[in-house]
Amino acid sequence: MNVMNYKGYAARIEYSEEDGLFIGHIAGIQDVVGFHGESVGELRAAFAEAVTDYLDTCAKLGRAPQKPYSGNISLRLEPALHASVAVKAQLARKSINQWVCDVLDREAHA
Repeated sequence: MNVMNYKGYAARIEYSEEDGLFIGHIAGIQDVVGFHGESVGELRAAFAEAVTDYLDTCAKLGRAPQKPYSGNISLRLEPALHASVAVKAQLARKSINQWVCDVLDREAHA
């Protein structure tokens, strides 16, 4: 999967062989915002226009635009895993939060 980013929003990009177009949708929000283009340049411009239109439409409607992610995540772990994570974090001289963030960042960018 390919991703584009603009103004804090990420878009999932696919190619439609049938239509001969790159097709994108803003990811991480419940509102449906799509766009397309025949080239990467057209797609980038269409994405920027779609985000700008989305933000303008939300302003006109008097409602806050949805944000892709808050930055907060809640996990439920088995007690043994929780203990193992706590030990790993302590050995790394980090809080559990920082240790988990570091592990997720490393894996997400691997």
